[in-house]
Amino acid sequence: MSSSTRPSHPSDAEPEPSPRGGARKPANRKDATRSFLDEINYPHNIHPAVVPGVSVEDQKVRYGIDKIVVGVAGGLIVAFIGWGVVDTASLTAVSGAALNWTMLNMGWAFNVLAIGLLLYLLYIAVSRYGRIPLGLDGDRPEYSTASWAAMLFAAGIGIGIIFFGPFEPMTYFLSPRPGSADPGTVDAMKKASAQAALHWGLNAWAIYGLVGVAVAYTSYRRGRVPLMSSVFAPFFHNGNTDNLAGRIIDILAILATLFGTAASLGIGALQIGRGVEIFTGLGPSGNAAAVVIIAVLTAGFIASAVSGVARGIRWLSNINMVLAVGLALFFFVLGPTAFLLNFVPSVIVTYFAELPTMLSASMSDGPEMQAFLSSWTTFYWAWWVSWAPFVGVFVAKISRGRTIRQFILGVLFIPSSIVVMAFTVLGGTAIHQQMQDHAIAPDGTAQTLPAPEEIFFTVLDGMPAAGIMAGIVVLMLAIFFITTADSASVVTSQMSQRGNPNPKRRITVFWGLCMAGIAVVMLLIGGQNALTGLQNLITVTALPFTLIMFVMAVAFHKDLRRDPMVIREQYSRWAVDKSVRHGIDEYGDDFTFSVERAPDSKWAAGADFDSSAPEVTEWYRRTDEDGNPVAYDYETGEFTDSHDVVHPGERAAAPRVEPDAPSTDPERK
Repeated sequence: MSSSTRPSHPSDAEPEPSPRGGARKPANRKDATRSFLDEINYPHNIHPAVVPGVSVEDQKVRYGIDKIVVGVAGGLIVAFIGWGVVDTASLTAVSGAALNWTMLNMGWAFNVLAIGLLLYLLYIAVSRYGRIPLGLDGDRPEYSTASWAAMLFAAGIGIGIIFFGPFEPMTYFLSPRPGSADPGTVDAMKKASAQAALHWGLNAWAIYGLVGVAVAYTSYRRGRVPLMSSVFAPFFHNGNTDNLAGRIIDILAILATLFGTAASLGIGALQIGRGVEIFTGLGPSGNAAAVVIIAVLTAGFIASAVSGVARGIRWLSNINMVLAVGLALFFFVLGPTAFLLNFVPSVIVTYFAELPTMLSASMSDGPEMQAFLSSWTTFYWAWWVSWAPFVGVFVAKISRGRTIRQFILGVLFIPSSIVVMAFTVLGGTAIHQQMQDHAIAPDGTAQTLPAPEEIFFTVLDGMPAAGIMAGIVVLMLAIFFITTADSASVVTSQMSQRGNPNPKRRITVFWGLCMAGIAVVMLLIGGQNALTGLQNLITVTALPFTLIMFVMAVAFHKDLRRDPMVIREQYSRWAVDKSVRHGIDEYGDDFTFSVERAPDSKWAAGADFDSSAPEVTEWYRRTDEDGNPVAYDYETGEFTDSHDVVHPGERAAAPRVEPDAPSTDPERK
């Protein structure tokens, strides 16, 4: 049986309607000369099913500051900071009202996103799309599996583990999710850590994973610049996102990232301040000390950004990862080891057993559940959304060459396992101390818990060498602050400079100052309860990008359906199905397969597929920096000289010089 290897374009004959949305190929395909002429009409003479992919690094791109994105996003941030400093009371009232409206009317969106993305990514991983590489056909991963896992581990540790590690499970232990358990009981103990695992585990990393896999695919497989708007190219004519809609997407991504990162800087400054008080014996200084710490550490970050010491930031990140591992071992070995060895597996089982119940909690379950979700679950989903552009760009950068299946399974399970383990050890240690002698909350209620930034040091005080470890923790928090601000500023700067891998430092410094300013305003809004300011602003500012992420999943899926590997698999199924049917019709049991031009179009493998349709061909047409089509040879992987430009009269660009990519390792919350 025969099968067409390159369907020809429609002739003058009236085309039949195609069930797949394109024009059906005409019946007359016998002319070899016409076949050759049809073939060269594909961009760069290559059929969309055999395009090996396009990497953004091999494109001709003119990077530069997007003045509209910087002006609008920067103007909104500066106006917000000014409002918060000049009239904190009115901003507090407005943000509180906005939070209430968002929770009651749009809380469902955060929950649906957290649940839906986990299910969607798991489906993508096990489906045919899981085999698609995040790069060109034949690309190998840039990092070994061990190195890649270590970098995912680094992305999963940060300020949030130290701040919330003992505080969050202890809060759930003494004040469980409504209807889940009685406070202070053994049942509440396991469910408390399971609730924390929900907030920091698989669902959180599914939110990061969607952005990461979409950016990696669009940049290293489709050749677009690594911007949030680039993922939405399937919705725009010619895939051009350099328009108002694309800029709105990038502006919202920048705003979400700045507010999400600023929240981490704010809680980090609070905890550093409390640690300094304990370590030096100074009295309580409140938010004023946190503001001073933000100013000092921001100056340190700016110094590193201006000097360009990216290697120093990477060195600090590596030191902090070692300190974090050492801190975990300290708690595990010198803490209640036997208790933790029994506690950890029971929490894992409880987590999966309680997962449906925890995820089914909603704003319709009464005022108590509304208050709980507003303070915890929905707030966390919003926080992870705000961090998604930052963490997503990082995991995309280190995952080039891996398949979508490897990416999704790695990003979902490696960092979430580390984070959940850390929370279980820290939270379990705190709960054990509470059950032994009420060392954390004197009267056994959540009302007598220490301030959130103090609980870690309270737990540490019940262990050997508490003073030394307090100093080490303060050092870790300071390093986390600097590396987080540096990395987040670089990623935000790239997003405001058309994806420039080597962004201008003055823009990077500007976004760093914006983050510091937002962190200060959050502390001012929160007053005595700094978490209030964080929750109000993060949830409200993350809502627009939450809605965008729903559309992002659709855009990403549209790209996957038109991937060359998927098209080849479709041809395989069509060819086999039609060949078997034709073979039986013509020869009964006595037939075999061969690849040759089909004598009749109804038996051609791609008869129902329009291989010349713009949606499957335009994306791999190469252009110069001005968007003019230029000739490209897929055999050699090189652009041709200017006299070979596809459209005469349009100039070809000079060869592109590859810039050195900066280090943008994020340190998560």
